Amino acid sequence: MTFSMYQVAVPPFLQTLGALSAVLAKAEAHAGAKKFDPALLLASRLAPDMFPMSRQVQIACDFAKSTVARLAGVAVASFADDEKSLADLRARIDKTLDYVRSFKPSQIDGSEERDVTITLAGKPVTFKGQPYLVHFVLPNFYFHATVAYAILRHNGVELGKRDFLGSVPGLGV
Repeated sequence: MTFSMYQVAVPPFLQTLGALSAVLAKAEAHAGAKKFDPALLLASRLAPDMFPMSRQVQIACDFAKSTVARLAGVAVASFADDEKSLADLRARIDKTLDYVRSFKPSQIDGSEERDVTITLAGKPVTFKGQPYLVHFVLPNFYFHATVAYAILRHNGVELGKRDFLGSVPGLGV
């Protein structure tokens, strides 16, 4: 059995972003229960030289939306980075999920050899579609989703691996 580019990209984006939205809801409930401003979590970092939690979520969303667009050969949608609350971040995830769901398999499948050019460190870098997705996008996407989760966990939000995984197709969880 072979996997298509769509299958490798879209279901993982949907699963992980859905789980991240649920994690943010738990973070909001945690802040309410502990009686602190949930906005404090948006600025939290694992290390001083890392992006804050809010930026980690934005970047995870950006990887999902830009990847499907680039693989489909269409212009990448632009979302403002202006979220000021956990609810705002969840709305961004919802908008990203809607955008990702708007792509059909026929738009993405067959993009394995499509040239994808992005800017890294101020310089254009060109990938073929499959290495772009498998070796660049997915590791980055999971990195930023994981760091957002870790920041919240570090700040006392009661989370476990199932929270990170979200709904796993075929496992009934």
